[in-house]
Amino acid sequence: MTPIAPISSITPPKAVILLSGGLDSTTVLAIAQAQGYHCHCLSFAYGQRQEIELVRAKEIAARAGALHLVLNLDLGKIGGSALTTDQAVPKHRSLAEMGEKVPATYVPARNIVFLSHAAAWAEVLGAGDIFIGVNALDYSGYPDCRPEFIAAFESMLNLGTKAGAEGGKPFTIHAPLLHLNKAEIIRKGVELGVDYSLTHSCYDPDPAGGACGGCDACLLRAKGFREAGIADPTPYQD
Repeated sequence: MTPIAPISSITPPKAVILLSGGLDSTTVLAIAQAQGYHCHCLSFAYGQRQEIELVRAKEIAARAGALHLVLNLDLGKIGGSALTTDQAVPKHRSLAEMGEKVPATYVPARNIVFLSHAAAWAEVLGAGDIFIGVNALDYSGYPDCRPEFIAAFESMLNLGTKAGAEGGKPFTIHAPLLHLNKAEIIRKGVELGVDYSLTHSCYDPDPAGGACGGCDACLLRAKGFREAGIADPTPYQD
């Protein structure tokens, strides 16, 4: 009989975590670590106006003891989004308005671009698991946050990569927050010890990184904390 290796000698599986420095992705990092993954965090400097999120992502990854890689992608040269141009960020919209159509803060094909880079890094690392913090309930109408998109992209990765084609370690895209609302996400994070004071959600922060309090991301964040019955540590301008 082959002896069972001691638990201490078992190498934990590797995973790539898309980490923006926001509430959702930070919760996902905590979930992946709780599930025993050796986490490699990936962030992007893509020309976003909320550059403060990269500062937060770096600190969050460091506190979690996770390796952190930041890739430079100048999506501002493409434009088409209020997050990468001087176009005004929508403010004080109702939940109904948020769900009506894709908002101006949508960055063209952002999750497609981000997941593609995550898969490339995962292939190099020999990791078959990618975690992303998309959510299909409390979100601002982004088409790349839907379960159909995640399922289709996972299928595509396993068709168009060496890892998938050679029958090695197929990719699995984990979206553990997909069917949770913001309050449920926050409660889950608190259970796992997430310090939400480190996170940044605002689309239109001031030069010091202060949250505006009126964009969709700020409104959904504040709503989530209220419904969770937990104090929101964010100092809002508005």
